[in-house]
Amino acid sequence: MKRLLIALVISTLAYFPSQVFAAKTATTEECVQKVHEAAALINAVGLEEAIKIIGNPKGPLVWKDSYVFLMDLKGKMLAHPMQPQLTQYENVLLQTDATDKAIFVHFVNVANNTGKGWVSYMWPKPGKSSPSKKITYVYKVDSKKVLVGAGVYIGGMMY
Repeated sequence: MKRLLIALVISTLAYFPSQVFAAKTATTEECVQKVHEAAALINAVGLEEAIKIIGNPKGPLVWKDSYVFLMDLKGKMLAHPMQPQLTQYENVLLQTDATDKAIFVHFVNVANNTGKGWVSYMWPKPGKSSPSKKITYVYKVDSKKVLVGAGVYIGGMMY
């Protein structure tokens, strides 16, 4: 009986943390939804007001372990709630990931060539130095010549 109880406790502990982590990890579907919400926001309130909302780390476009960012098609980061220092650069196109992939160039290329799509790359999780695989969905907002994007780490933030 004692062994059965121990097995039950262990299996319960093994199951529930994964459920808790899953609830705190953004999904690719949520990224697509939030990006389209951001595009609608830009069209509804204008670019200047949308920059403030998207750039707010406590705003509606920051959720679980993900967020929406906004950049123009020339490579200027207009709003980034987690790394606002990126908005200080005139151009982020030359910045690369851990494999020397110019990820922001890829974001712009996807936006310009297909209007929307996914880009995969290697990027450190917050507080970590080693890179992890991340995928980001980007969407071109034609009316303002900008793109919005949101991404998730493969395996989530906890792994």
